[in-house]
Amino acid sequence: MAAMKPRTGDGPLEVVEESRSIIMRVPLEGGGRLVVEISADEAAELRDALAGVAKS
Repeated sequence: MAAMKPRTGDGPLEVVEESRSIIMRVPLEGGGRLVVEISADEAAELRDALAGVAKS
């Protein structure tokens, strides 16, 4: 039987660039994190979409 590891916290929003993709880790309400792998083109589309709704 495998040992269960306790959850140590959700952590901050993280974005890292790996070999051919960008990995985004987004903390979720209620615990856990959403991990998304996207290309540079998809990241640019996401940036533009967020810029259209984000208020600074």
